[in-house]
Amino acid sequence: MEPGTSSYKIILGSSSIARRKILSQMGYQFTLMTADIDEKSIRKEIPEELVMALAEAKAEAILQRLPVGDYLKDAEPTLLITSDQVVVYEGVIREKPSNKQEARQFLKDYSGRKAATVGSVLVTNLKTGLRKGDSDRVEIHFNEIPDEIIEKLVDEGITLNVAGGLIIEHPLIFPYVKDVVGTIDSVMGLPKDLTEKLLKAVL
Repeated sequence: MEPGTSSYKIILGSSSIARRKILSQMGYQFTLMTADIDEKSIRKEIPEELVMALAEAKAEAILQRLPVGDYLKDAEPTLLITSDQVVVYEGVIREKPSNKQEARQFLKDYSGRKAATVGSVLVTNLKTGLRKGDSDRVEIHFNEIPDEIIEKLVDEGITLNVAGGLIIEHPLIFPYVKDVVGTIDSVMGLPKDLTEKLLKAVL
């Protein structure tokens, strides 16, 4: 069955442009909802546990705003996708930079070194209540990043919207990416293979 003609509906519980783009590339049509949660109130030491807990909190926040009873009666199921991502640098979890100064420091740290993205995907079947989730880790190795490139990126302000200030698909930073151990879609916030697997698993 072609993804575009699937016998279920999808809600993407994310405000991320990159996740929207990836899910569209996968051939899915979907509606968007965003979860307004206090991410800083959820703390876990292990990155994989943190991103799963955040994806679950996002799912719960969205479920509270949905007429769940209506989905139980629907002939075809609606699947809710939520996800989260952090960057791990030298064993420390990094979320979105709190200001430009922190974003600048994050990027300087990555120069000539490596960082990892840890992302979660959680899929909830709103008709049956079945929920499946997992996480994915990708390692990114960088060449030296010139200071003027870092300044340009920080000035754009885009680094404040992404975990660890890390946006490797950006044309300014991409030339300085030496190696990616894993997939670019995972780094961008939605691993395609894992998402496909979880969508099938909850049906």
